[in-house]
Amino acid sequence: MTHHIVPIKVYLGVFVALMVLMAATVGAAFLDLGILNNVIALVIAMAKTSLIMLYFMHLRYNSRLIQVFALVGFLFLVILVAGTLNDYFSRGDFSNIAPTLGNPYDPLGQ
Repeated sequence: MTHHIVPIKVYLGVFVALMVLMAATVGAAFLDLGILNNVIALVIAMAKTSLIMLYFMHLRYNSRLIQVFALVGFLFLVILVAGTLNDYFSRGDFSNIAPTLGNPYDPLGQ
């Protein structure tokens, strides 16, 4: 098995790209885009994750079998996040239920 030696310029380029994406994450946090804030934050996070997986985990230079297994693990993570977001976005507005609960420290409801 041969090992691929990655030049320092590639690591510096990935570092600069990660810093730009971090600045984009901070910049997106200050924008009020409603529900798109979560989508934009997740897209930026996936871009950073893919850079880390490709270059720091050396998946770009490994065999196809290792790439497939890493992709399956990443897709499983995406499925878990999508299921969580589906549950979060499908919930109703519970703000009108809270006033009817009363005082939790008063067991008689007075």
